[in-house]
Amino acid sequence: MARAAIAGEDARFCSHHGFDFKAMASAAYRNAQGGRIRGGSTISQQTAKNAFLFQGGGYIRKAFEAWFTFLIETLWGKRRIMEVYLNIAETGIGTYGANAGAMRYFGHDASHLSPTEAARIAAVLPLPKKREAVAPTGFVRRHGNVITRYVGVVRRQGLDSCIR
Repeated sequence: MARAAIAGEDARFCSHHGFDFKAMASAAYRNAQGGRIRGGSTISQQTAKNAFLFQGGGYIRKAFEAWFTFLIETLWGKRRIMEVYLNIAETGIGTYGANAGAMRYFGHDASHLSPTEAARIAAVLPLPKKREAVAPTGFVRRHGNVITRYVGVVRRQGLDSCIR
């Protein structure tokens, strides 16, 4: 599940210190072009938001998110950040954590997820209230398939080296 999260959410998780400035700049550029708004948040930023803050937007919340991101990157380390992220991320309406998502969608513990199942849960993470991992259609199916392929890349290229 951790590899699927890295593949789907933050490919540079092990190489940044909480903020992926390249991803933020890319998201800002794409958003300036118009169309669907894209985010550039890292897993560390999402963990800080989910663990300590409210879900709304705004610059004040973003400032607190940056502070908490700095703190968790300094105090916890990458393994702990990933552990907390996977335990509190919303994986469906009223479902929090990868294990709860695995039980809800696939009927078994997260430790037994196949790469495809983990990828489907990872594909749900950006919009868990609007997406389902079971019998996915459209975006979740396409994005889940891409994540499934990229999980192998994450492993082979050591993009998960900080959590092993």
